[in-house]
Amino acid sequence: MKFFLNLKAKKLLIILILMLLIILHKIIFNSKNIKVCLCVLAKLENKYIIQYIEHYKKIGVDKMFIYDNNDLNGEKFDFVLLEYIKKKYVEVINFRGKISPQIKMLNDCYKKNNKNYDWFILFDSDEYIELKYFNNIKLFLNQKKFNKCDIIYFRRAFQIDANKIKYENKSLSERFTTSVYPVLTYKPILKGNISNLHIHGVHRINSKLKFCNSFGKSKDKTPDFKVNFIKHYCFKSTEEFIEKINRGDGVFNNTEGLKLNKIYFYFKYNKMTLEKINYIENKTGISLLSLKKKLK
Repeated sequence: MKFFLNLKAKKLLIILILMLLIILHKIIFNSKNIKVCLCVLAKLENKYIIQYIEHYKKIGVDKMFIYDNNDLNGEKFDFVLLEYIKKKYVEVINFRGKISPQIKMLNDCYKKNNKNYDWFILFDSDEYIELKYFNNIKLFLNQKKFNKCDIIYFRRAFQIDANKIKYENKSLSERFTTSVYPVLTYKPILKGNISNLHIHGVHRINSKLKFCNSFGKSKDKTPDFKVNFIKHYCFKSTEEFIEKINRGDGVFNNTEGLKLNKIYFYFKYNKMTLEKINYIENKTGISLLSLKKKLK
C-alpha cells in the first residue's frame, strides 16, 4: 500500500511538472508555427557553401535563397548544390556578373518572399549564427519579447586567421577557433510581411523600423558575445583572404584603394608577419612597404 501511494505521488508529480513546463512554454514562446528563410549573395563560395547550408539547416531554417554573383563564365553553385536544389531546400537566383548588387539582392529577396516567411536572415555567406541556449532558431525567434521588433540585430565576432597562410580542406570551425570582438558591427534578421519596405543598407536596414538586439532590448546595450552572436569567418587563411579581396564584394567597386583598406583591416586583427606581407604583395601586386617598415 505504501509503495502504491509513493508510485501514485510520483506520477502526480510528473504530471504537475509537465503542466508547469507547458505553461512556461506558453508564457515564453508564441504558439504559432513560424517560417524562417535566409537570403544570401555569394561568389566563389563552392568550397564553403555546403557547410554554410548545413549549419542553417541544422538549426531549423526552412529555405535558403542563394543569389549567384559569380562571373558569367565562373564557377556555378548548381554543380555542388544539386541535391539541395532538387529537394527545394535551396533556390539559386541568377545574379551572375552583376557589380555591387547586394542592396538590390536584399530588396529582391524580401519583395518576392516576404508574404511567405515570418523572418528573413540577411547574413553573408561567411557569417554563422551562434545561439547558446537554443538549438533551433524558430524557438529563439518565437519568443514573445520579439513580437514588437521588426529587426533583430546581432553583433559579429571575427574569427582570426590562426596564422595560417594556406587553405586546408577542413571545416571553418575546426580551422579558426579564436574570436576577436570589434565594436558596433551588426547584421540583421528582418521580420516578414512589412508593407512597402525598402532596404537601404546591409547593416542598418531601414531607420523607420523598430529594432532590438538579440536579447529583445530596444536600447543598444552591448550584448554578451558568449550567448547570441555571429561567428564571422571574414579572414580565413591569408590565401583565402586574398582570394576574397581580389573577387570584390557586393557593395563597393573593387578599386586598389579599397583592397589596400581591407589589407590594413586584416592586419588590425591578425598577426602581421613578413611571410604574410610578401604573400599578399605577390598575389595582389600592391606594394606594402609601409607595413614592412612597421615590422622593423
